[in-house]
Amino acid sequence: MAKWTPKHEAPEPLEGPVVATITGGTILWFVLFLVQLPFYGWYDDHGHTWWVWTCLAGAGLGLIGIWYVRGRAAAIKRAAAADTAPSSATAE
Repeated sequence: MAKWTPKHEAPEPLEGPVVATITGGTILWFVLFLVQLPFYGWYDDHGHTWWVWTCLAGAGLGLIGIWYVRGRAAAIKRAAAADTAPSSATAE
């Protein structure tokens, strides 16, 4: 079988409001957890408690995601500032 080769170059990745998107998703997971919490007995009776704990896990992983994307955004800003800053090294 012949190796597949792309017919065109891959587009540049889109950069959007990543921190806001991850924060919004994390809030949504936590709100879903809180909404389901009063019905825990019903979920337990029907064998669906994993729904509640999935929402809590999503919120917890979202907190890790917020920490990660904030650090990534800061690193991108530092790299951009270093590229535009004049070089302090002088040729002697």
